[in-house]
Amino acid sequence: MDILEFFQKRRSIRKYQDKEVPKEALEAILEAGRIAPSAMNAQPWKFIVVTDADTIRALAGTTPYNFVAKAPLIIVACALESQATLGPRFDVAIAVDHMSLAAANLGIGNCWVAGFDREAVRKILGVPEDVDVVVMMTFGYPVEEPRPRPVKDMSEVVSYERF
Repeated sequence: MDILEFFQKRRSIRKYQDKEVPKEALEAILEAGRIAPSAMNAQPWKFIVVTDADTIRALAGTTPYNFVAKAPLIIVACALESQATLGPRFDVAIAVDHMSLAAANLGIGNCWVAGFDREAVRKILGVPEDVDVVVMMTFGYPVEEPRPRPVKDMSEVVSYERF
C-alpha cells in the first residue's frame, strides 16, 4: 500500500476492544513521536503514558467524550517550552501525528482528544504549571472500522500563488 492510500484508510477510532496494547507496540508508537521533527530540533515534548484504569477514568472525567473511559491506553502530550508561543504546540502536534500514524500502521486505533479540562488533567497527572498540556490521544484495538468521512474537493482547499 502506498502512503497516500494508507492516509486515506486511517480513521479516528472511538470504540476499543478490551485488550492491552503490547509493550513492543507502545514502544514503537513512542519512538515515532520521539524522532519526529521539531523547530531547531528542540524536541519540546513530554509524553505521559497512562494505562491504569482508575487514572484513565479520571482523565475521561475531564472531557465530554465517553469513549475516552474505554481506551486501554492514553498518551497525554505536553509542550515543555513557553506557552506564550505556538511553536512548541505545533511541534507536539507533529510528534503526536507521527504516533497516530505509527499506531495505525500496527493495527492500533487512536483518536485525538483536544476538548478537555487542561487544569484538571494537570492535577491528575502532576504536570508542572510551566508545562502546557496540549492533547490526549486514546489508543486501542478497534472494535469496528468506521466508514470513510467525506473530504472537501481539492479545489476547495488549495489555491496557487494567491489566496
